[in-house]
Amino acid sequence: MNGRSVWPVFGFTDNYQDRSTREGYQFEFFCERCGNGHSSSFKHSVTGFGGKLLRMGGDLVGGEWGRKASELGYDSMWMRDGNRGPAWDKALQNAVEEVRPHFSQCHRCGEWVCGQICWNGERGVCVNCAPKLDQEIAGIQARAQVEQLNDKIRQVDWTQGTTYGQPAVGRCPSCANDTGGGKYCQHCGTPLAAASEANRFCGQCGTKVTPGGMFCTGCGTSTA
Repeated sequence: MNGRSVWPVFGFTDNYQDRSTREGYQFEFFCERCGNGHSSSFKHSVTGFGGKLLRMGGDLVGGEWGRKASELGYDSMWMRDGNRGPAWDKALQNAVEEVRPHFSQCHRCGEWVCGQICWNGERGVCVNCAPKLDQEIAGIQARAQVEQLNDKIRQVDWTQGTTYGQPAVGRCPSCANDTGGGKYCQHCGTPLAAASEANRFCGQCGTKVTPGGMFCTGCGTSTA
């Protein structure tokens, strides 16, 4: 389960998940910036282990004593799950101390961050407050390369061979494939100028224009 600690001793990070089971305690703590997690080592609980032995012994012995031992074992399990008191608190405190070396608190913004990614050791603060210069330089260089590539690519004429002075035909009327945007279909070679002419419509009234016609037959608007 997710937890947010209320004890001052656990203040180094309140962003954790309880990974404990019936057999013992384990917690995973997360960086407040990138979310990377570090888990504490698994610690067996006395109640969990003892309760398991009691249940096992009761099952093996049988009889009245065995029944009582099993009941005690299940009672310890109930106490382990339902009464998260001093034992659980102590386990969480020990886990915090174990995982603490993986985190540092930024005294500028107050966040606890992981030392592997989000801590700038040279500056003594997190990378949000003082980014690592080598990473920033790499990012700026990459963005500059993209901008320069955009400028160089725009200087090249990419319209050669493309017919853009007349209505374009997206799908060939002969083979039904994409035409490629040229004067002839890239798949079957059908001339597309005639197809464009055959599918012209008046921009004024929407009437289909007669192939070769100079004026719309519906409203008289010039179609030249």
